[in-house]
Amino acid sequence: MTQSAPPLVLNKVRFRWPGRSSFELSVPAFNVERGESVLLLGESGSGKSTLLSLICGIVVAQSGLVAVDGTDLASLRPGARDRFRAERIGVIFQQFNLLPYATVADNILLPLQFAPDRRKRAGDALATAARLCTALGLPDGSMSTQAGRLSVGQQQRVSVARALIGQPPLIVADEPTSALDANTQDAFLGLLFDQVQATGTSLLMVSHDERLGHRFDRVLRLEDIATTERQLA
Repeated sequence: MTQSAPPLVLNKVRFRWPGRSSFELSVPAFNVERGESVLLLGESGSGKSTLLSLICGIVVAQSGLVAVDGTDLASLRPGARDRFRAERIGVIFQQFNLLPYATVADNILLPLQFAPDRRKRAGDALATAARLCTALGLPDGSMSTQAGRLSVGQQQRVSVARALIGQPPLIVADEPTSALDANTQDAFLGLLFDQVQATGTSLLMVSHDERLGHRFDRVLRLEDIATTERQLA
């Protein structure tokens, strides 16, 4: 980790999905600074998922720089990228991606199994998970409850705790409020921002919902930072 480096830097990035009908994404320059919250707006099919895949190191750009916390993801082999993602990026998935038969505690602690440095930062991991549950408004006793028995809103909060534990420098959130009504969205974002600010973590959220923008330091549209092209081979 380079303390002076932003948590996320993209520079002259070009990525093309292979296939007969190809999709290309180009990002000339985009940064997320330390402690900053950024909302990136884009409609379905606009390239948001491709961009997140690049940021998380699931795919690698054909050219340009994608750096997380000062590390060029293209310099890492696939297995090392997976371990680096577990260490340095907390992901809040649209569908939560919890293990339904595992307990809340096991779900929250899961990324620490693949990230020894993050596990050290968590300290007493079980106690840290319990504190996160309390801070996020989960009921007493939730830690021993199977995740699949929780309400949708409670599962969402567990996914936030899992992303936050161990204080990764970057949180990436993929449409986490898409299934919530306006009041529930606002309450959820309030809890999320409280915890992000408490840990000093940077937040990049992608969404199609412009109503969320008032909570963020910056609001951008995907077309502000990227160009996309679709071609038939």
